[in-house]
Amino acid sequence: MILILLPAFNEEKSLPQLINKLEVTLASIKENYRIIICNDGSTDKTQEILEKYSKTIPLEIIQHKVNRGLGETIRDLFERAATISSEDDIIIRFDCDDTHEPKYISLLINKIRSGYDVVTASRFEKGGGQHGVNIYRSFISKCANLFMSIFFPITGIKDYSCGYRAYNPKIIKKAISFYANDFIQLKGLGFTCTLEKLVKLKIIGARFGEIPFELRYDQKVSDSKMVSSITTLGYIVMTILYHWPFGGWKNLYKKRLKKFDARY
Repeated sequence: MILILLPAFNEEKSLPQLINKLEVTLASIKENYRIIICNDGSTDKTQEILEKYSKTIPLEIIQHKVNRGLGETIRDLFERAATISSEDDIIIRFDCDDTHEPKYISLLINKIRSGYDVVTASRFEKGGGQHGVNIYRSFISKCANLFMSIFFPITGIKDYSCGYRAYNPKIIKKAISFYANDFIQLKGLGFTCTLEKLVKLKIIGARFGEIPFELRYDQKVSDSKMVSSITTLGYIVMTILYHWPFGGWKNLYKKRLKKFDARY
């Protein structure tokens, strides 16, 4: 089964278009699927739209009564996926704002099945790119990815900030079992969780790959949910936590992992 994870906050304008495209793509792949959407306290018609679609397609809704942010939303989605998935399934997470085209799902699936644990849809792979991103935002994105590649080098990863990824359920189950509630530790720091997952999965030995992907920011009709200052603060906090010489993640988790792997 293909498990599609989608975080949603005030996406009434984007959801119908995205779900229609997703249905067409998943039908062409000809595999069983389940869509799990976490409605993170939306104040528009997002919940109403989701309930309508859930009557005709395999769609499960997780609802937050209030907006808790991307970190808690992603945590709930991945914990649910880990609970219901089997080892032969594939977990795919992307955005609800129609900037991530479902047509890349088959490439992600094939790459996971070739032996990778995590596969990112990358703007920086040959054949990738982005549309509708202004010069300032593009510059900030490149600087952020350069920062991440220096402080958190991961073989096989060029695009650290794109949340469009596929996962082998085995590595997600292992991560949640190992980290418990700290799999997504920096929950209140904006989009930092997108990087945190990569780093936490690297620590436990995940194998990473990428496929080329074009970000379609020109199709975005909902408001941006990213607060750059909070996410930047999150990256700084995470860098300190990871590299702190006495008990930082890099040392702390590696020591724990030896004991964990002996039992896992």
